[in-house]
Amino acid sequence: MSAGHDVDETRPHDPGDPTQGSRRTQQLVTSIIALYGRPQPLTVAAIVRLLGLLGVEEPAARTALSRLKRRHVLVSDKRGGSSIYVLNPELEETFREGDERIFTPRRARREDPWVLATFSVPESHRNLRYQIRKILTRRGFGTVSAALWIAPGPVYEGARRELERDGLDHLVEFFSARSLAQGDLAEKVGTWWDLNDLATRYRQFEALFRPLLERWRPVTPEERACAEAFAEYVDAVTAWRRLPYVDPGLPPECLPPDWPGLAAERLFGELHGLLAEPAARFTRELVRSI
Repeated sequence: MSAGHDVDETRPHDPGDPTQGSRRTQQLVTSIIALYGRPQPLTVAAIVRLLGLLGVEEPAARTALSRLKRRHVLVSDKRGGSSIYVLNPELEETFREGDERIFTPRRARREDPWVLATFSVPESHRNLRYQIRKILTRRGFGTVSAALWIAPGPVYEGARRELERDGLDHLVEFFSARSLAQGDLAEKVGTWWDLNDLATRYRQFEALFRPLLERWRPVTPEERACAEAFAEYVDAVTAWRRLPYVDPGLPPECLPPDWPGLAAERLFGELHGLLAEPAARFTRELVRSI
């Protein structure tokens, strides 16, 4: 399991790529469990029914549940004669952190300290080196050089905990630092992170979900408690939840003018405000009826 609600989501979903169908279904299952399966677990029947509202057929839904169980993301059990799936207790802290990072993002200020990560792993253990790089990338670190990584200070705790869970924390040294350079820090940030790719992801999110916001704004809260609102909210959360990790909250002063991430953050915040509670109400009523 990777950061937050992320299940190794390193690539955006491409509906034209048949190899991503299973990945997409697992992402949707993870969203549903994260949003509606804590602390009360969901039965298999309820999960399958909810996935059906997202266009996932029952065989694909059950396959995704089995794969997430094999990956130790979910744990199966019985309750009241019904089969249930719950989040692996070892991941509860990770998901709580994900809740905060996804739903209450924080942007660093230019004057805030940065965190530096450095490591040196022998070639004979290059698999460990790969794992460390993967974790730092998932956590939103930028690359200064092959063995020196950088991120806004608040990213440190989550990165340290994930490295510790994987038994890699003893291989990585962290330092708190401030920039003393007289040059343009924004220019350096542009070399440490792939801002073009990140901007593209933000614009794609805006293009997909701006029409939803305009459509739901005039709808009353009572009318929003429906299957369509549930499906579109889960889609929005699933599309969004990777972005606060790829972009670790870089200071606005260090980003290009008219940075699309700021508008996308506001868009997701508005969608969350409009649809989260009605979608949860609809889900509770549906689960009770099964």
